[in-house]
Amino acid sequence: MPARRSPTDRPDAGFTILEVLIALAVVAVVIVAIGSVMSTNARGVQALENHVALAQTAQMVMATALPPRKELAPGVLSGEVRGFRWQVDIGPLDGDAAGNDSNVAWVPELVKIRVRSPSGAAVELQTIRLMRRPQR
Repeated sequence: MPARRSPTDRPDAGFTILEVLIALAVVAVVIVAIGSVMSTNARGVQALENHVALAQTAQMVMATALPPRKELAPGVLSGEVRGFRWQVDIGPLDGDAAGNDSNVAWVPELVKIRVRSPSGAAVELQTIRLMRRPQR
């Protein structure tokens, strides 16, 4: 009677070295793909955070840096807050509807707010404010 082999001594039991290497290669490719997705996601989140900080700074400049309507005058204001440089340009609106009509007490003025982040990204907001016509 021939000797009985245990199930682990059979030639078809377990994995060959080639099968193990292929499995390791597949696992490595999957790990690299997951790492790439995570890296791209982290860059996207960082870009979004930078954009939100820029927009919040522009909104803060609009709310706090513009003088009250009585003190608003054509010209340029500038400053820096938390490393963000800002500039406010106040000037006549193109195609001024009031023209040179001295009977009009209020004239529209274009207000441009530019904010530049430390990284170089920039945003520009524009609004129109009515200003009392200067007395002559």
